[in-house]
Amino acid sequence: MSNFRYKVGPLAKCVFQNHSTRSNIWSTLMQYRFYPRPTSFPDYFQNPIFRKEDQAKLIESNELKKLAALPVKPPAAYETSSVYHDPLVSKLINHVMKMGNKKLARNLVEKAFENIKRIQIERYHLATTPEEKAKVILNPKDILHKAVENSKPLLQLLPIKRGGITYQVPGPITEKRSLFLAIKWLLEATNDKERTIHFPEQFAWELLDAANNTGKVVKRKQDIHRQCEANRAYAHYRWQ
Repeated sequence: MSNFRYKVGPLAKCVFQNHSTRSNIWSTLMQYRFYPRPTSFPDYFQNPIFRKEDQAKLIESNELKKLAALPVKPPAAYETSSVYHDPLVSKLINHVMKMGNKKLARNLVEKAFENIKRIQIERYHLATTPEEKAKVILNPKDILHKAVENSKPLLQLLPIKRGGITYQVPGPITEKRSLFLAIKWLLEATNDKERTIHFPEQFAWELLDAANNTGKVVKRKQDIHRQCEANRAYAHYRWQ
């Protein structure tokens, strides 16, 4: 049994066929937990589908009847169908967390969202025309999604050794790796600050800059793409 089939399972495969864009594929991936080996559940146990939007898609595609009789793994404590649950926010909190102190990480992220909300409301009231006010995004979670999407690299450099020389070969990057690098770069840019500036303040500005397609993280992504474009002559080493 292949590694992909063990991790994702047939349910995820049938859901993948109904998605056409990278964002839809990632929203599906966020629901499927990759259990480390060994697990107490057999391979035919399916991961729970706890989001109402994905359940509605299964009902529309008539896939729910096929899955009704299959055994399902129990959901984790953080998996909920609440409208306030955001998988990206949960993943961000886990990246911010250190030494298992999740309460502190959650408070830091919430304070950063509060700072974003204050900045955006101030910009909204300073706008003079309705068109300018319509361009101001007031929801911090929407800004987070936009910032992460603008920070995702589309290519990566792979070190490949040929004839005793290591070449930086450009190649495609997976969606999971791209999201990991986006969050990692945002946190690294946030931690590269003066000691007098607190984490929530700096993180809020980094998210706002990335959402506007500016800042250090977007520049880092563009530098990676520029290096991949410069090393495109080595691309054939991927298949040798």
